[in-house]
Amino acid sequence: MKKVLVIALALFTINGMAQKKKQTKDKKDRSELRAQMTPNDIADLKSKNLTLKLDLTDGQQQKVHKLILDNATDRQHLRDKNKPKEGEKREKPSQQEMVKRQNERLDAQIEMKREMKSILTEEQYAKFEKMTPRKNKKRGVRAHKRDRNHDKQRAKK
Repeated sequence: MKKVLVIALALFTINGMAQKKKQTKDKKDRSELRAQMTPNDIADLKSKNLTLKLDLTDGQQQKVHKLILDNATDRQHLRDKNKPKEGEKREKPSQQEMVKRQNERLDAQIEMKREMKSILTEEQYAKFEKMTPRKNKKRGVRAHKRDRNHDKQRAKK
């Protein structure tokens, strides 16, 4: 009986591992496809998505498309600039470079928000603000749990 239980447990474990590998492969495939998209493709998709969610007018849609296209083009240039040359190994950026990149990214986000505020109506902008990426929501929950556990451990000491 114990042998049957051990064999069944081993089969379930192996099956679970095989499924996880497939999921990570799918994510890599999607990221490769996303990397092959042109800035214009990205702008088209994002502006149409925003048009559906925020009910944008034609004029608003054109302005949003141009804004997203500019941002996507800038990001593409940054990716190309930071991509290692043929045969070179990718190096980690220094602390100063990381801070500089983060500041540039945040400045771009602030500028994007200001532009969107000038393009959208107040009601549309309120909806736009509520549309946050899923990964930030998940990260927030995990960080909240981690902080809570950390506080409990401190209280025990």
